[in-house]
Formats: sequence, structure tokens, C-alpha cells
Amino acid sequence: MSGPPLIRPGGRSERIQKAVHEAVKALRAEIETVELSVPMIAERANVTPSTIYRRWGTVGELLADVAAERFRPDADLPDSGSLRGDLEIWPERFVDDISTGVGFALIQERVANTALARRAAGYAQANFEVLVNRATGRSEPAPDPDRLIDLLVAPIIYRLVFAGQQIEKRYQLELIELAMGLLPG
Repeated sequence: MSGPPLIRPGGRSERIQKAVHEAVKALRAEIETVELSVPMIAERANVTPSTIYRRWGTVGELLADVAAERFRPDADLPDSGSLRGDLEIWPERFVDDISTGVGFALIQERVANTALARRAAGYAQANFEVLVNRATGRSEPAPDPDRLIDLLVAPIIYRLVFAGQQIEKRYQLELIELAMGLLPG
């Protein structure tokens, strides 16, 4: 499959996705992931197996979609009242999401697979577009969202995945200071 299914907010597709995702999460808490099957997930979600096959194709694709849920653009990005404040909150959430457990395994998988890496980068890009648009709406100067990827996301991924380092809040603030230092004025 080329990616997760497109979901219309509030529609039947969203309800099905939510039910299937919740079923996967509940079953993973009860049994080993390798034991999961489409019929088992379908029964728990109260959908037909064909619904899951049609939307996700395989258990692996469904598991990847459930794991990727944490990286999708935030619908409710915090609004601190300033771009600097928003940027101080965003990397902390990002680092929390990718530093341990499923998030760390998922980011390693994304780094190893170019198509998946591009999709994951798009989620961060979308979040930065929201933050930058919000800042410009308040007449604040703001860097290009793509530049924020270079200055905030890339070093965090490098240090976490390739250097195996912990990402301290102090380091996140240093990155934000660098990004804000590039603004005119």
C-alpha cells in the first residue's frame, strides 16, 4: 500500500479506523504481536476482515499505521502565544514520542526505509506549517517550516538514532535558540 488510508474527519472511515486502532492496541496488551491476525483484530473491532484487508492490506501495514499515529500532525498543537514558546513545547513532545519503545523502533524503521522516512518527515513539516502560520498571523517573524526541519528535527534524529544519545531539554532549547537566531531583526 502507498500509505495510510485517507480519513474524512467525523465520518464512517474515521469511526472504523478508530475501532480498528483501538482493537490493535487492546490485543497487543493481551497477546504477543506475532500472534495477531486480521480476523482476530476484525472481531475485536466489530468490522469484517475484508474491511481491514481493503484499508491496510496486511497486519504489518496496520501495525505500522497504528504506530505512526503518534507522528501524524497534531490537531491540537499547543499555542503558547509566541513562536518561541510553541517551539519550546513541540520538540519536547517529539523527543518523548521517539525516544523509547514503539516510537524509537518506528523511527529506526522509518530511517531505514526511504518512503516511510519521507512520510514521517511530512508529519513534522505539517506541524511546523501550523506553528509558522500561527506566528505570522500574530505578525511574528518566522522561519520557513522546511528550515525548522533542518534545525530541529534533523539533529534530534541524528543524535537519537545514529549517535544513540539522550535528548536533553537543554539541547532542545539550544536548537530553538539557533533557529530563532536566524530570524531578521
